[in-house]
Amino acid sequence: MKIFCRLTEKRELNWEMIDIEGILLTIIGILLFELIVFVHEFGHFITAKKCGVKVNEFALGMGPKLIKFQKGETLYSLRLFPIGGFCSMEGEDAESADERSFSKRPVWQRMIIVVAGAVMNLLLGLLLMLITLSPEKYFASNKIVYFMENAPSSQSLKLNDEIQAINGYHVSTAMDMNFALATAKSNEMSFDVKRDGEYLHFDKVIFGTVRKNDKEIIQLDFKVAAIENSLGVLISQSFLSTVSTVRMVWASLLGLVTGQFGFNEVAGPIGMTSAITQAASEGLKSSFADALNNLIYIMTIITVNLGVVNLLPLPALDGGRFVFLLVEAIRRKPVKPEHEGIVHAVGMVLLLIFMVVISINDILRLFS
Repeated sequence: MKIFCRLTEKRELNWEMIDIEGILLTIIGILLFELIVFVHEFGHFITAKKCGVKVNEFALGMGPKLIKFQKGETLYSLRLFPIGGFCSMEGEDAESADERSFSKRPVWQRMIIVVAGAVMNLLLGLLLMLITLSPEKYFASNKIVYFMENAPSSQSLKLNDEIQAINGYHVSTAMDMNFALATAKSNEMSFDVKRDGEYLHFDKVIFGTVRKNDKEIIQLDFKVAAIENSLGVLISQSFLSTVSTVRMVWASLLGLVTGQFGFNEVAGPIGMTSAITQAASEGLKSSFADALNNLIYIMTIITVNLGVVNLLPLPALDGGRFVFLLVEAIRRKPVKPEHEGIVHAVGMVLLLIFMVVISINDILRLFS
């Protein structure tokens, strides 16, 4: 969808092409990202309200306020930069004598409030996954129904085998299978399958490879059975695919820590923006609907990522705050606020440094 604008200057006609589809996708992308932030902060907000905690401000965006209004005890604001948001609760980061402060609530209520944001992100991921998968006519199963001619893997695998795991990574969806194959270190891998009701393990299942962009890519030499879409199947596949996404995020984080994945494979905000742009551009080659679907899928990955990462037991993250509350529940007395504050402050500084390094890496990767 293109339109042409005629510009007249000094009696000369110039034509400038404006990509309306690209502009719309950019706006939709920003709105979806803000939806992810809104849902996260709303999780904290609604549980805080239900637990009787005073919420001083609920903000969408960062920086100077564009729009603000007071309703009851809470200030609601829309800020200039669409890069985040926050839910400011009384007594969350400082001592407060207010009986409705966060620190005065029972520890189990504070635990719920702290994890509610991440839980809402995971629920949003499930909803977006359902939207993404809705147009599909069929879904891939894990049952082998066809081998290519002279397929190397057929030396071990057989027709009607149901794949259970690849290199120890459990397989229940096509996403699981793709991730297991994409992270395989060689074209020789282990398979766990179910054959005629019996579970079998094969250590050396060999696949062919093709060279692409100076990398050896494993070439799958079999096809799996298709599952026809229906309401029940859609709900089931959406749930399983969301679980697969959570597992993929955890496995990626573990791989980063253990050295399986290099630092260059980590993407920050700039890298994510580039990925979103590429996914939308690929979709536009066929239709606007495909581009939009790709965009929603990328946002699904991002919201699940945000939910999982926020639950990590690291300072400055929701998971880190949850650990302090867990310690309080076990000891039956809270950690001194000044001590917890120092830990979170140091964690925040390290997190910001990490984000700066990742952003620099993203920029270098764009140019290379």
